[in-house]
Order: sequence, then C-alpha cells, then structure tokens
Amino acid sequence: MSDEKEYLKLIDDTIAAGNYKADWSSLSGHKLPSWYYEGKFGIFIHWGIYSVPAYACEWYPRWMYAPGAREYEYHVKNFGDPSVFGYKDFIPMFKGENFDASSWVDLFAEAGAKYVMPVCEHHDGFAMYETSFNRWNAAKMGPCRDVALEIKHACDKRGLEFCASDHRAEHYFFMNMGRTIDCDVNDEAYSDFYGPAYLCPELSGTEVFKTIDDVDACPPDKDFLDDWLVRTCEMIDRLKPSILYFDSWIQNNAFKPYLKKVCAYYYNRADEWGREVTINFKHDSMPKDVATYDVERGALTGIAPSPWQTDTAIGRLSWGYIKDNEFKPSRQIICDLIDIVSKNGMLLLNVGPKPDGTITDEETLVLKEVGAWMKINGEGIYGTTPWKVFGEGEVNNVAGSFMDNDEKEFTSSDYRFTCKDGYLYAFCMKPAGVDFCIRSLKDVDVISAEVLGGYEVSGFSGTEEELRIRIDKEPAEDKPLCFKIRLR
Repeated sequence: MSDEKEYLKLIDDTIAAGNYKADWSSLSGHKLPSWYYEGKFGIFIHWGIYSVPAYACEWYPRWMYAPGAREYEYHVKNFGDPSVFGYKDFIPMFKGENFDASSWVDLFAEAGAKYVMPVCEHHDGFAMYETSFNRWNAAKMGPCRDVALEIKHACDKRGLEFCASDHRAEHYFFMNMGRTIDCDVNDEAYSDFYGPAYLCPELSGTEVFKTIDDVDACPPDKDFLDDWLVRTCEMIDRLKPSILYFDSWIQNNAFKPYLKKVCAYYYNRADEWGREVTINFKHDSMPKDVATYDVERGALTGIAPSPWQTDTAIGRLSWGYIKDNEFKPSRQIICDLIDIVSKNGMLLLNVGPKPDGTITDEETLVLKEVGAWMKINGEGIYGTTPWKVFGEGEVNNVAGSFMDNDEKEFTSSDYRFTCKDGYLYAFCMKPAGVDFCIRSLKDVDVISAEVLGGYEVSGFSGTEEELRIRIDKEPAEDKPLCFKIRLR
C-alpha cells in the first residue's frame, strides 16, 4: 500500500477497531514491557549518509549549507561548493560494503545488551529500510540493502529485541539553510529528499535550538504531519519494533493529535502481534503513564517512580561516525549503567559505524569490556529493582540532558544499590584496598555477604554506623565491585 489516503484510512480503521483510542486517557496505563525492564541495557545505532563526510557530527547535512559554519568550510575545501556537490552526492559513497548485521548483533550480545535500536531515519530524510513512501532509502540506494530489516532478522536469531528510532519530525526544517544559498536543496528534482526545508528566522541558524523548545513555535503544516503519520505507521508495520523511539520536536503542540494516533495505532498493532512494546519520548511530549521517558546524554538524580531511560553514546563528540571522535572508557559506561539502574532506569548506548559498515575499534573494545564485566556482575543489573535509596557517597549526577560526557570522580565511599530475590547488590563504584564500609546498611540485618568475580569475603560485621566487609585481596582493576548481600 503506497497511497497516503489509503494508509490514513487504514490507521483510522485500526484505531477504531482496537482497544486503544487516540486520546491520552485511553493510552494511559499502557504496560511497560517486562523484557525491557528486566533487560536494562540496549544498543543504539546511528548509521547513515552522514558517516561519509565523517566530520563534526551527524548534523553535518544541515550545516554544510550554512556559510560561516565549520561544516560549510570543510565541505567546500574537501568536496566542493554545495552548488556543485550537495548532500545527495554522498549517497553513492555510502556503500556499506562490509556491513554484516549478524556480526553487529553478535557483538551487542557479547556486550550484554538485550535490545538493539537502529536509527531507521535521521533528520536528513534518508531511510535505512525499504519503504513505499520514500524513494531515498538504503534498500534502493547506497548500500542497496534493507539495513534495518537485516538487523531485525539478526536480532531475532540471537534472541535480542529489535527496536526502531525515528527522527523524521525535524526533517520539516532540517535542510533549510540550503534555502539561503545556491544549491540542490532548491532544485525541485530533489524536493522529495530535502523535504520542505521550511525557512523562517526562528528556524534558521542556531536559533533553531531555542525554537524547538517552544511547543507553540513554527508548527509544521498539515501536509507534512499527514506524511509523518503515514511514514511512521508504515515503518511500524514493516519492522514491527519492540520499542518505537522518537527524537525531538514531537513535543510541538501541532504533533499532539498525530502523536496520539501513532501511539494508538502502534499499541493496537502490538496487541495483534501478541507483543509487549513501548514508546520512548523526550521532554514533555507525552504523559509518563503512556510511554517511557528518555533523557538524552543525561540521567536523574534520584529514584524515579516510573521506569525511564538514558540514551547516550560511547563517542563524546558525535552520535554518528566522525574521524576525530573521542570515546568514553568502559569504566565510565559501566558506572553510568549501574547509576541509572539504581534509579529505576535503563541504558541505551550508542555506536556510530563507519560508512563501510564496520564498528570502530574503540567502540568494539568498550563493548567487549562492558560485556566481560556484565558476565560477572550482570545478576546485580538484570531483573533488579531499586532499593530504598539509590546509593551513598558525595558523587551524583547533575540533572538535565547533555550532562554525562565527563566521567564522574567516584571514590571508594561511593555505592549504588539494586535488589532482587531477597538479595541486595551493593556496587562500590571505585574499589580500593580490602576493607569496605557501607553506611546505608548500619541498621540492616545481614545474613551473608559475598563478592561477585573471584574474590572471597573474609569477614563482615555491622556497627551502629556501617556494615564493614573485608575481602581476601585487593581488586585487580578499578571497575565497580559488586557485593551480593543476603538480608534477613
């Protein structure tokens, strides 16, 4: 089905016949998937045309058309003026000749991840899956493969949940800097790729970031919203994702009636499939009892009443591949994971593959090291719930998005807690020496204490101030150490 009117009718008919209607009261209380809450850890993938220039970040396609921007200067120097070489001209260079979905998913499984989420369409408008509504897609151009579907099949074989991320909402304005210069954005032959590229002062330059935060500013028109609705629902039907993730701008009030339809359509489809699903959203796009709240490159400062998620990246400078990215060490990722889980959250960790379809050596190493740690300590992560406090010590997050690039300066006095099956898991975030003191357990009746990972507890005792635990040897590394404590 490729006719927009027919698909709009299908959407309405599916909602009319289903249990979920397009209003928040009907959608509220939708159950969080048990596999998601128990799995805790997933992999995000930003792979697209933007990996070819591999410069600055995945917003390269916008800024390469903005004179004065570093991306524009880089583009002119390395590829030519945008009037001669536009963003579309990178597509033949985006070959993905070494892309192997099974190898990717094997690596993600080795890392301990339980779900995998490729970006199926980024702001640039290039779909990474076959679709009837967008001829600019990876199945027909570039790699000439249905990348998302191949990842889905690999996930199915390995028992990982396949999820899908959609960033198309921002395509309404994303390429609009091309309206300010002589370039292919203004060529009608490519209007179905570059999109409306709607230009106004509020959405130009860096002013766009402030405008996105204003829920009433510069609403997209009905044609774009109908198109967005149809494309999103077709992606749901083609890929049947276990999570549907939305990036920014769906918080704009113009999206609200369409967003309710997407939620109702997706949840009704999932009922037909017999699957547990959810939606990830940012900001205040939806009520938190309708879908799962997500914090981009940040975390919460305490235990949240509802499960939530952090999406962040191993790369500090970009979500997609760039040649000079900087990478977080595995220790930082592990500490972030523990901290997030202790506060009732899940972690979605991003990699940015190269244009040939290989994952960088740096990200591969981090994933393998995280996986090695998870094999030993994963029982304190998977299937756990928060304890009465998330942890102790002086180190905590700063609230808000884009706050997690710097590694936290944990000490041996910093702990995080989870619990499961009558056990408390106490993670010392930076172990040192053989003696450990946990102040939060001063009034807790402890039956037994052990350490995960080849250490022995040589003794433990409670005092009026703390629980003291001694182990038989000093930890061999500074990654978090997990105590498994039996409570009476």
